[in-house]
Amino acid sequence: MARLHSRNKGKSGSKRPPRIKKPEWVTYSPEEVEQLILQFGKKGETASSIGLKLRDQYGIPLVKAITGKKIHEILTEHDITTPLPEDMTALIKKALNIRKHLEDNRKDLESKKGLQRTESKIYRLLKYYKAQGILEPDFKYKPKEVALLIR
Repeated sequence: MARLHSRNKGKSGSKRPPRIKKPEWVTYSPEEVEQLILQFGKKGETASSIGLKLRDQYGIPLVKAITGKKIHEILTEHDITTPLPEDMTALIKKALNIRKHLEDNRKDLESKKGLQRTESKIYRLLKYYKAQGILEPDFKYKPKEVALLIR
C-alpha cells in the first residue's frame, strides 16, 4: 500500500515475533505487571509510553504474553481512560502546534499544507472512531474546544 501524502511506497515497521508465550527470562507475575501498569496509568502515562517503560526498565517485552490482556484493556478495566484515543490526541497536539506557529508566521505556506494534511488525518480518524462507537456520533473537531480537552 502506498503512503498517504507522498508518492512513495514503503514497508511498515518492525515485525513482532510470532511466539506469544511468556519468555523464560521474565520473572514478573501477571499481578505484578498489572500493578506496574496501574501505577504508571495513575500518573497519567499513555498506553504506549507504559509499554516502552515496561520494555526498557523492567525487561517485559510483551504484556499480553504475561497477563493475557493488552495494556489498554487493563487500564479500561480499572477506569483509567482518556477523553480521546491516544493517536488522535497526538495528531491534535501536532495540529495545535502548527496553528500556534501559523499565528506568528502567516506566510508559511508549507506549514499551511502541513496543517491541512494533519487535519485530514484527524477527520479520517474521527470518522473511524465514530463508526466503531469509540467516540459519540455528535463529536465534532473544533480546534479551540478540543485544545481544552487535551490540556
